[in-house]
Amino acid sequence: MTNDLQKLTLYYDGTCPLCQAEILFLSKRNQDGLLDFIDIHSDQYDPQVVGVSCEQALAAMYGQYADGGLIQGAAVFPEAYRRANLPFLAWLFSRKSLQPLWQLGYTFFAKNRHAISAALGPSALRLVKALSKPA
Repeated sequence: MTNDLQKLTLYYDGTCPLCQAEILFLSKRNQDGLLDFIDIHSDQYDPQVVGVSCEQALAAMYGQYADGGLIQGAAVFPEAYRRANLPFLAWLFSRKSLQPLWQLGYTFFAKNRHAISAALGPSALRLVKALSKPA
């Protein structure tokens, strides 16, 4: 199933603990190497190359396929989950009937992620780190 998927680079806000937790979670599931992760605050992020300004990248999650195609917002998540071998989450987030709900929820989160993350992020990050430690 994963053999026909293009590599996907996720551009994320590395100053957001919830975003960090999600990226850490996905990176631990990235056994097939189909995901790359770039913090938009790092030197690795080049808005000219990506075609997305830092302001745009802070307003919405962006992903870029190996062929250069861009996706943004809630559409990024099923593609990331598919590549991280999380078929149920990929299926759930790809349901057309739920897309308006996912997009609305994601838009709210993106605008308020630092406030939400201040409350929930540190715990989520600790949980993901604890769960990803070898047994």
